[in-house]
Amino acid sequence: MRYIRSAYIVASVLVIAGIPALGMHCAQAADTVVNSPPKPKDWTDLAKLPDWSGVWTPNVSDQQRREKSDPIPWNRKAADEIARLEAQERAGNPKGLFVNCLPEGMPSWMLITHNAMEFLFTPGRVSILGESDGNRLRRIYTDGRSHPPDPDPSFHGHSIGHWEGETLVVDTVGVLPETYIAPSEAVGLPNNGDMHIVERIHLVGPDKLADDLEISAPNVLTKTWKTSRFLFRQRARKYDIAEGVCMQGNFSEGKDSSGNSIFVPVPQTEGGNWLPPAK
Repeated sequence: MRYIRSAYIVASVLVIAGIPALGMHCAQAADTVVNSPPKPKDWTDLAKLPDWSGVWTPNVSDQQRREKSDPIPWNRKAADEIARLEAQERAGNPKGLFVNCLPEGMPSWMLITHNAMEFLFTPGRVSILGESDGNRLRRIYTDGRSHPPDPDPSFHGHSIGHWEGETLVVDTVGVLPETYIAPSEAVGLPNNGDMHIVERIHLVGPDKLADDLEISAPNVLTKTWKTSRFLFRQRARKYDIAEGVCMQGNFSEGKDSSGNSIFVPVPQTEGGNWLPPAK
């Protein structure tokens, strides 16, 4: 992907300079792959997929239990860092991994989110909408495409999926090395690159969805970590996805000298906790 963008830039410069752009046809050819418009059958086929409608909320109690039942196979260096973070949390001074309001990213979004999410089925794609982190969006392509040979790293990575019966099998690569592998919001480490995630998402009851994850991160784990997370379906309208703006928590409501409503920064500790007002 980066090569194609670079090819366009180089080709444009050459043309402006009056030099034949030998590589231009290559960049143009690579860009001829388009997303075909869906056909009526593509929309009809969606009705054959399992019903994941509604809003889904995570089983937070089970997330906490799995810290012990599915221990993360950290390597020695990572385990020492995790022990330090756990001690810091027990002492009442948790680090707070996500206080900078950057997206949780993969795999933490699926591992420790406490917020509601929705699944949208459209031809060639499953989209996951999340209430946390300013309403995050994750795309899982189900149109048969492969991963790009050199994907641009992103918080959620590049995900492709296919259906095996009623199970959506998702393969994710291209995740930024800075995203955390985290069992909690105060304990976790960056994946440090080369992470590969496989998920099997499926119903285990009328209103219970399981996400079985296999996470390989050779720079911090000694082997593939296998764990599961569960979501419960909520049909009541009060559970509809609400607007979530992470940075809003760093401000209080106030007025400026002209009487306009403004957001006023609130002093915080490094861990993200509000400081008491100055006397």
